[in-house]
Amino acid sequence: MNDFEPKHSLLAAAAAAFDDTVAFRRRLHAHPELSFKETQTADYILARLREAGIACRRVAGTGVLATVEGRGDLSRAVILRADIDALPLHEQSGAAWSSCNEGVMHACGHDMHAAALYGALRLLNDRRGELQGTVFGLFQPGEEVNPGGASLVLGEHLFEGYRIAACVGEHVDPELPTGTFGFRSGKYMASSDELYIKVVGVGGHGAMRANLKDPVLAAAELITALNGVMDINPQPEVPLVLSIGRVVADGATNVVPDCVEMEGTLRTFDEELRSRARAEIERRCREVAARHGVRAELYIDRGYPCVVNDAGLAQRVKGLAAELFGAEHTLELALRPTAEDFGYYTQVWPSLFFRCGVGGNGGGKLHTPRFNPDERALSLAPALLALTAWDILR
Repeated sequence: MNDFEPKHSLLAAAAAAFDDTVAFRRRLHAHPELSFKETQTADYILARLREAGIACRRVAGTGVLATVEGRGDLSRAVILRADIDALPLHEQSGAAWSSCNEGVMHACGHDMHAAALYGALRLLNDRRGELQGTVFGLFQPGEEVNPGGASLVLGEHLFEGYRIAACVGEHVDPELPTGTFGFRSGKYMASSDELYIKVVGVGGHGAMRANLKDPVLAAAELITALNGVMDINPQPEVPLVLSIGRVVADGATNVVPDCVEMEGTLRTFDEELRSRARAEIERRCREVAARHGVRAELYIDRGYPCVVNDAGLAQRVKGLAAELFGAEHTLELALRPTAEDFGYYTQVWPSLFFRCGVGGNGGGKLHTPRFNPDERALSLAPALLALTAWDILR
């Protein structure tokens, strides 16, 4: 490790910088912005990075790319990634730093991710004389909606001329105790496709059924038929999930509407099964529509690919976490059928997406108005991110 011992140095420095990291997070939390509208968020991140003497610039519209150059071969690089967009929710956390933007909230912890990355970059920048290579800090916009900010980042070819040794991201988890970190090798998070279905028939008076081609009845059968798509999965231990979450039949007690609109999601952990499931959805829509004499208009908005963690990288960073915090504070994660556009990066570079526990204060669940993560994690996560980048490049 040369003359530089990063483990205790980085952990102590992250603890010393805790107040500044928390202030950064609270500023973002109080001023959340929706996907691809993170203009003020990016301006604030740029200003704080420049104050710290860290080179940075706008990317992907409303994102920020920071660069910390060490010494040696600067073409060898690590990407540390955080997302920065918020969700359309009315905050009910009761925190003094609650959202000032009505109807918008950092309910998925992206403010925590950005703060952890900011803290890690400051730690690395202060020690760049001991850093081999280049560390990029990617503050990525638009993770919550298709097409996903990751696709924009990759489309801009920001890292041409660099040999990316690893791309690493983390996500807070209120179901894990503060101070714990979760890892999984291989397949971890699901692909996501959005389903939009319009069942078009002939509506009319609810008492005059002979005059109808009832789209409500057809839609009801179609929901049941689509539930059966999950039965094509040959590996029950690797989930295939299809859920219809929105159904609009805008009629009345005695009025059958002309159409019913439905929306849902498809999640898989295998690209071949994903394709089969999409074909099965199309087949069942055609068959149900034909039986009822209606038309089923299906649109599948292809979303993010699976998050597949590099096995060697997962074990390496889990080992670093054990060195920093003790092996008892690391754990193995189960497959998670939620989705993340980080999956795009896993298709290009050796990548790792891990979990950071923030459940120490009982602050609600992700994507809920009462989500309030334990900020004490911000004395830990920056050190692990910084150590990860330093260790991979040494």
